Amino acid sequence: MAVKRFVHYYRLTKTYKQDFGRFCNLFSTKSDIESRQQFQKWHNGGGIFHQSACIDSTVLIEVGAIVHSKAVLGANVCIGSGTVVGPAVTIGQSTNIGNCIIGDSCIIHNGVCIGQDGFGFFVDEHGNMLKKPQLLNARIGNHVEIGANSCIDRGSWRDTVIGDHSKIDNLVQIGHNVAIGKSCMLCGQVGIAGSATIGDYVTLGGRVAVRDHVSIASKVRLAANSCVFKDITEPGDYGGFPAVPIHEWRRQVANQICSSKKRTS
Repeated sequence: MAVKRFVHYYRLTKTYKQDFGRFCNLFSTKSDIESRQQFQKWHNGGGIFHQSACIDSTVLIEVGAIVHSKAVLGANVCIGSGTVVGPAVTIGQSTNIGNCIIGDSCIIHNGVCIGQDGFGFFVDEHGNMLKKPQLLNARIGNHVEIGANSCIDRGSWRDTVIGDHSKIDNLVQIGHNVAIGKSCMLCGQVGIAGSATIGDYVTLGGRVAVRDHVSIASKVRLAANSCVFKDITEPGDYGGFPAVPIHEWRRQVANQICSSKKRTS
């Protein structure tokens, strides 16, 4: 009723639009204040957390980090400065996360490391090995699951990105600047070198290796133990070392078997 009276009164004035905007902003501001009051300072590290989050007492949340509503953080988790943990995220024990933005409803299993420096070095004119700056972030989409003891490095020239609904198995290494699309599946011990780009709906079998700076198109599936040395531009199934279309790889395997049988006979 108060809103209706306000609208009726100010429709008679020339400043109706401006004043009604201010009125709406007033209610928005009150809502913002109420939501901010639900965030508190964490005792260990000085970061900010939502009062509905479930956080183990051993967790470290550094200043500049924020944990949103209904998040669950296990024992000995470390959330570094500059990290945002989205709503309803579950993080397993002994996980270390920094320089990272995590979307909604993600599951991060025990021992995962996200946001550490990537492996980047160069040799100067005097023959000294120098470290390249690794100053950007890792961005994890919504509904992503990351298996135990996997590592995702922060970016150097672009953010490292994991797309929405992607699923990552245990012991997976994702290098700096890697961009992975939505709904991808990475099986155990996959290794993706820096600056690789992977499309949507890509499946990498166990122990697949992807070289740095290559691109893999959407809807590609790679057989276990395959190695990608050059761009894959067409959807489909691939396998082998180096990876080729799956029918070519099967032909190579069949020819090898036939050749070995002839030699032994």
